[in-house]
Amino acid sequence: MADEIQRIPQHRHCRRCGKAFTGEGVEGHFCSKECHEYAGAEAKSKLKKYMIVVVVLWAVVAAAVILVGF
Repeated sequence: MADEIQRIPQHRHCRRCGKAFTGEGVEGHFCSKECHEYAGAEAKSKLKKYMIVVVVLWAVVAAAVILVGF
């Protein structure tokens, strides 16, 4: 029975869906091109939201400086 132990091949897990895959995959982090593209679109969306927050924050600071007369 001890001779029948099955070994799991060396593998990685997709950063988006968590699916196990062997080899390099797409850039070594994603199991498929679809997961890679979805993660890229998600990153762009997060960056866009972050930039909107930064612009609004700067507008609020500028308005406060103008109103206070600093």
